[in-house]
Amino acid sequence: MEITGEFIAFFILSILAICGAVFMIFFTNVVHMGVSMAFTFLSIAGIYFLLNADFLAVIQIMVYTGAISILMLFGIMMTRHKETEEKLNRPIHYGLSIAGAGVLLVSLVLLSRGATFVSDAVDTKGYGIEKIGELFFGTYMIPFELASILLLVALIGSIIIAKKEGQE
Repeated sequence: MEITGEFIAFFILSILAICGAVFMIFFTNVVHMGVSMAFTFLSIAGIYFLLNADFLAVIQIMVYTGAISILMLFGIMMTRHKETEEKLNRPIHYGLSIAGAGVLLVSLVLLSRGATFVSDAVDTKGYGIEKIGELFFGTYMIPFELASILLLVALIGSIIIAKKEGQE
């Protein structure tokens, strides 16, 4: 295996994405969770840049890192939560979680040993912004519009819930 700059960048970005996801799970402060989630999204955008998917990387930064993370942080700041945090001592749950993660790791390693990986470079010239636009507004237009309607309904519902909480 040849170690190049691209390999090192991928390795560093992968480690950062995994660490951000693990911190998201183990942090108890919700603001820290939101920041670690944004950190994970940025790392994934860096991986998209390495894969020459510049459009997806920019969309990842704008939509997920920018909009979703900021929206979650605003939601966290606007809601009431306890100032004190309780420490839960659940050794059985921790043991089962570690055992489940171990089983998952062993099964993934065993499955990946038998898999064949293509080492040739894939031609990505036909998969640019034009192709994404054709798929969104051609083949997948109805699911795309249904998703936008669903997001609109969720936005209206959150406004109604926020108004009811404000009147109390």
